[in-house]
Amino acid sequence: MTERHDVVIVGGGLVGASLAIALEGLDLDVGLVEATAPGTMPAVFDQRNLSFAAATVNALTALGVMRKLRAPTGPIRRIHISRQGDFGRVRLDAADYDREAFGQVVVARDFGEALEARLQELPRLIRYRPARFVAAAGPVDGARTVRIATADGEREIGARLLVAADGTASAVRDALGIRAQEYDYAQTLFVARVRAERAPDGTAYERFGDHGPTALLPRGDRHFGVVHAVPSTDAAEVAALDQAAWLARVQHAFGWRVGRLLASGERSAYPIARVVAERVTAARAVLLGNAAQTIHPIGAQGFNLGLRDALTLAELLDGAADIGADDLLAAYAGRRHEDRQRTLAFSDGLARLTANDEPLLRPLRSLGLMASDSMPWLQSFLVGGAMGFRGDVPALCREAAR
Repeated sequence: MTERHDVVIVGGGLVGASLAIALEGLDLDVGLVEATAPGTMPAVFDQRNLSFAAATVNALTALGVMRKLRAPTGPIRRIHISRQGDFGRVRLDAADYDREAFGQVVVARDFGEALEARLQELPRLIRYRPARFVAAAGPVDGARTVRIATADGEREIGARLLVAADGTASAVRDALGIRAQEYDYAQTLFVARVRAERAPDGTAYERFGDHGPTALLPRGDRHFGVVHAVPSTDAAEVAALDQAAWLARVQHAFGWRVGRLLASGERSAYPIARVVAERVTAARAVLLGNAAQTIHPIGAQGFNLGLRDALTLAELLDGAADIGADDLLAAYAGRRHEDRQRTLAFSDGLARLTANDEPLLRPLRSLGLMASDSMPWLQSFLVGGAMGFRGDVPALCREAAR
């Protein structure tokens, strides 16, 4: 017998779990298909550092997730942007906008444990784990049939609305016949925790170079989270560096604004590619987060954008007569269009412009940095994007954290 749900979410990572929590309190039967077994964590919840925009902090506070964090977060009170070899810089201070912080730095593993703690508080949520999406049929009679593989074999579950939150290489997206445009930045991102002579003071640094960005993020444990992009052709060599050589490389790329880099934790490496779905809906189905758009991590926009996907969908489902209706999904796509397009253009344009070593671009970039540092209206535009207030902002993002 096929078990039927109102909503079936495929993917229990950052966005899928957040959506399940956001649907709490709605009169909906929700199923969550997760690749990992109970007691284990998805690979995405590792030691990387997540930059939560203020809008994200507001929403996760309202959803009861922030109070579940066990490790201290690192407030981002200032943002400092520069490029190696170019004049000018951009300096943004939250106090200038009557804000305590632009956002918070959270360790991904701690966030994963907080999400899991909240999921365990949802008595109506049905979790299929470990389980893998196999196929989707329909829709027929107002529902799709979703086939999943579990430890006990394959089974079918019904969904009035199928949600793909299964990441960049989305099996659901492929099954729905939605094509994606891909661009390989030919970069690999290394992340680690580092200790410096000067402890974090709330400043997040983004330093651009010919081969990508190097960022230092203020963690809550008196360390920095370092994000360092290298050409993919150099990734194996960088991964093999001993700690002294690794720190020397990051120091050369970043500079001395926090003094000497003294020690580093374990490094993790992630290839960087842009993968953007040509559409975000199909009949009784919707794509969220990285399944809809995987963007360059420059500016730390990825999860923040995906969470706004999830919260917008949850708003539209609240009280809807037919949660999978074509007009509802069209309304979803319409509400997400501006935020999605502006964020995609910002991250991709900034990644390509700042990594271009063409000498003729240097004076133009320098002028742009100096203008951004001196024009209040341009700074306000950057701040609004950095804090997650683009386009039709979901209500939970707008509410002040309490």
